[in-house]
Amino acid sequence: MIRFDAVTLFPEMFSAVSECGITARARKRGLWDIGLWNPRDEVHDPHRTVDDRPFGGGPGMVLMAEPLARTVDRIRRAGNRGRVISFAPSGKKLEDRDIAEIVERDEPLVLVCGRYEGIDERFLEDYVDTQYCIGDFVLSGGELPALCLIDAVVRRIPGAIRDLSTSDESFATGLLDYPHYTRPEAWRGKKVPDVLLSGDHAAVDRWNRDRALEATCKFRPDLVKIARSCGSLSKADEKSVREIVRRLKEEASPSGARAPEA
Repeated sequence: MIRFDAVTLFPEMFSAVSECGITARARKRGLWDIGLWNPRDEVHDPHRTVDDRPFGGGPGMVLMAEPLARTVDRIRRAGNRGRVISFAPSGKKLEDRDIAEIVERDEPLVLVCGRYEGIDERFLEDYVDTQYCIGDFVLSGGELPALCLIDAVVRRIPGAIRDLSTSDESFATGLLDYPHYTRPEAWRGKKVPDVLLSGDHAAVDRWNRDRALEATCKFRPDLVKIARSCGSLSKADEKSVREIVRRLKEEASPSGARAPEA
């Protein structure tokens, strides 16, 4: 069982993973668990103050080191001595391989969710092992990145998703996913591709693979280069990539748009 302990001023936000959907069902089956710790519980002034103005001036408020440190110390005493993670724009980009490593190591994690302008640097230096970033945009706090990490980890735990292999999902294979269709066969004049109704499993597999390659060439050509460098593209894949890139260049040329290079 993977254990998370989240340090957060808004513990109610974590009901999104503890009480909803796949992650909630996996928790009920004992595949993972979470503890929620509010640093306000470690201060005793009338306002339960956990932030203050930054030295040197500047906008906003900064989370103080001591309440966070006391909270992590309490988590340690409760038994979680795993890696401490926080989230910041300067952090390492959180990728699928990081998620896979967490699952493989079956390690407990302490997730420190910052707020306001950030966290006192001294706490980060003394307590935090890893900082992650989930994208080049600004959020109000670290809770949403922490929820993303938890969801991504839990769905990879064996048994969390029944009758579905997460190894076939986007990024796990190094490529984007192929398009999916369900009933009805015709919807508002649009039909499901004939090959998916053919019953020819080999043809369906090739179609799915080619559509995944096409989506990746079009939207994330960098992933094609990575897949190629890892040797995960077959000769048939390479043939499809050449044809897809040629076609995308032809489609882009009349408008002057730049076609992806893969």
